[in-house]
Amino acid sequence: LCNADDKRALLRIKKAFDNAYVLSSWDAATDCCEWNNVECDSTTHRIVALNLPRGDLSGPIPSAVGDLPYLQNIYLHKQPNLTGNIPRSLLKLKNLQYLTLSYNNLSGPIPGFLGDLANLIFLDLSYNRFSGPIPSSLTNPPNLRSLRLDRNALTGSIPASLGRIQGSSPYLYLSHNQLTGEVPTALGDVDYTYMDLSWNQLSGDPSALFGRNKSTQQIYLSRNTFEFNMSEMEPPQENLIALDLSHNKIFGGIPVAMTGVTNLQIFNVSYNRLCGEIPVGGRLQSFDSTAYFHNRC
Repeated sequence: LCNADDKRALLRIKKAFDNAYVLSSWDAATDCCEWNNVECDSTTHRIVALNLPRGDLSGPIPSAVGDLPYLQNIYLHKQPNLTGNIPRSLLKLKNLQYLTLSYNNLSGPIPGFLGDLANLIFLDLSYNRFSGPIPSSLTNPPNLRSLRLDRNALTGSIPASLGRIQGSSPYLYLSHNQLTGEVPTALGDVDYTYMDLSWNQLSGDPSALFGRNKSTQQIYLSRNTFEFNMSEMEPPQENLIALDLSHNKIFGGIPVAMTGVTNLQIFNVSYNRLCGEIPVGGRLQSFDSTAYFHNRC
C-alpha cells in the first residue's frame, strides 16, 4: 500500500486543482499506488513520479507537491491553464532528478533556488512566459545534463556559470527569448552535444563554442547579431550534423575545414556578410542556394 503521508499530499494537490477530471482516479478509498498519473517505488511504495501530460489542470502549481519527499520526476506538460510562479516548496524535493514544466502558462522569474536541487539531471521550463534573467545558480547541480529555457521572455545576458554544466553530453536550449550581450567564453569550456541560442539579440564573437575536437552534434546561432570572422572558425569535425549561422553579421569566408565535416545534414550561412567561394568537398555542395544566399560581401 502507498504511504499515508504521500496519499494525503496527493489529495491536497487534487483539491488545489479543483478536483480536475484528469485526477478522477485519485480516490481516497483506494491505494494511491494504483492511481493514474503517479508512480510508486516497488520496494518502498513511496510516490516517485508525478506525470501529468495534457489535461485540464487550472491554477498555480500547488505547494503540496513539495510534500512528496521521494519524488524523482515531475512532468507537467501541455497544461495551458497552469499559471503562476514555481513554488518554493519544490526545494524540499531532495531526490528530484527530472523537472519538466513545459508548454504551460507559467510566469514570473525563474527561481534561483532550482540550483539547490542537488540531484537534478534534467530541467525543462520551455514554452512558458517566464521573464527576467537566467539565474547563475541553475548549473549548480553536479549531474545536470540538460537545460531547456527556450520559448520564454527571458532578458539579460547568458551567465558565465553555464560554462560549469558538469553532466555528460550536455544540452542547452535558450532560443526564442530576448537575451542580449555576448556569449561568455566560459561556454567554450563545455563540450555541448546540442546548443541552440537562436532568435535572441546576442552579439559579439561566439567562436569559443567551436573547436575541431569537440563532439558537438548541433549548433543553432541564427537570428542574432553575431559578428566574427568565419574564416578562422574551427568546426567540430567528427559528429557535427547541424550548423545554422544564418541572419547574423558574420564576415570572412567559409573555412576549408567545413569540407571535413562529413556527417553534415543541416547547414545555413545565409543573410550574413561572407565573401569568396564555397570550398569544394565534403557535404557543402549538397545544400541548395538558400543555404548561402543574401551574403553581402
